[in-house]
Amino acid sequence: ALIHLERAHVTGYELTADPIVFNGSFHLHFYPRLAQRMARIRPHVIHIDEEPYNLATFHAMWLAKRCGARALFYTWQNLNRRYPFPFNWMERYNLRHADYGIAGSREAVTVWRGKGYAGPMAVIPQFGVDPELFKPSRRPESGEKGFAIGCGAARLVEEKGVDLLLRATAGLPGVWRVYVLGAGPERRALENLAHELGMADRVVFDPPIPSTQVPAYLSGLDVVVLPSRTRPHWKEQFGRALVEAMACGVPVIGSTCGEIPHVVGEAGLIFPEGDVDALRAALLRLQRDDGLRRDLAMRGRARVLAHYTQKQIATETVAVYRQMMQ
Repeated sequence: ALIHLERAHVTGYELTADPIVFNGSFHLHFYPRLAQRMARIRPHVIHIDEEPYNLATFHAMWLAKRCGARALFYTWQNLNRRYPFPFNWMERYNLRHADYGIAGSREAVTVWRGKGYAGPMAVIPQFGVDPELFKPSRRPESGEKGFAIGCGAARLVEEKGVDLLLRATAGLPGVWRVYVLGAGPERRALENLAHELGMADRVVFDPPIPSTQVPAYLSGLDVVVLPSRTRPHWKEQFGRALVEAMACGVPVIGSTCGEIPHVVGEAGLIFPEGDVDALRAALLRLQRDDGLRRDLAMRGRARVLAHYTQKQIATETVAVYRQMMQ
């Protein structure tokens, strides 16, 4: 699908969209105009927001070394995977020449240490939120929809566990509704599951919306759930929807998959991944306990302000740049 660049925040820097060779290929894409960009800008630091085994990273790293710039890679990879030639060769080159590494999670640091990267690393998830945009607002009256449950899986794929949420809510008492925001190959299967469970009239599938509209969408929810589950080649790397919901004062429930428990901390409820009964119990707690919802709403907002604002992420990232130039 074609993704258009959102130019909502453009003050203070130059934002450029360049063509991509092999666009859509995660491992093989690269930016053909990058050499010209570097020659014009003459950067001191190159921040390569790509995994070390990708061609784009190798290309940028090689150009950085050629022009005398310091370079860092950014990684979300939290599984120790082995790659064939030429990707393993590019990975070794990048790990050998990188001046710094930034990881989105602690598990990612462990992966790259295990692969031999001995340089400095920092854990700085690159998903900060604007606390003035993502902030608590008065919820509309629940009316007929009752307890409003949002799903934090923007990609409707099997590993995001949306089917688990549907099975868990099928056993909830009272008046409730599930809102699934996003798109993906599992959409049709999830619609069929809702019909099979007899809850099709209680599940709303909303198409993706611009990021600037997300806070208003979240304001209509009582809880956001991210029920991700680990698969052989994937586990949750962060959980952006959780941070956005917490910033808006919406309580969150997450599974034990990957980085989710570290993101949520004590500011939400955690259930064992894949456990439908445990998820249903967590939803029931929030459905019945207004005080718990208020407490988690305050804790979530406070956690975001302490760790996940754009300002905090930027401050920590700039500190890395300064270390690189010492």
